[in-house]
Amino acid sequence: MNEQLAFLREGQFLLLEKLAPDTPANWGVMNAQQMTEHVRDFFNISSEKVKMELLTPQEHLPKYIEFLYSDKAFRENTKAPESILGKEGLPLRQPDLATAKAKLNDSVNDFIDYFKNDPEIKTMHPVFGPLNFEQWVRLHHKHVMHHLRQFGLVERR
Repeated sequence: MNEQLAFLREGQFLLLEKLAPDTPANWGVMNAQQMTEHVRDFFNISSEKVKMELLTPQEHLPKYIEFLYSDKAFRENTKAPESILGKEGLPLRQPDLATAKAKLNDSVNDFIDYFKNDPEIKTMHPVFGPLNFEQWVRLHHKHVMHHLRQFGLVERR
């Protein structure tokens, strides 16, 4: 987990330096800034700046947690529930991509700070259910890698 956490803190931002507003996506409907803001949204969910209800039936959660601990990546074109992302992605909320990247960095730091005193507390992911710090780190890492592949910043599997 320490490597994944270090990647979330620093490594992703080194790769995101190469992301330009006009970088084309290999799949999906989001542009570079929408993706950056979307990733930030999930860091805000993990630190409960945004609260979400569970959308997954309880009986399916063990399957999702199993995926979390596997080496499997999210498939290309994995779709977030429409209630979270909309059909065409969410409207832009930041003035530009540079600001979106800076806000993402702030949200990563807020996430780490949120769990600093109690890494075992759980916060709700709308699909994966209640997750503790270590589980969120795993999920954030998978999620970030998925979107870095989407924009060609890391190799596709």
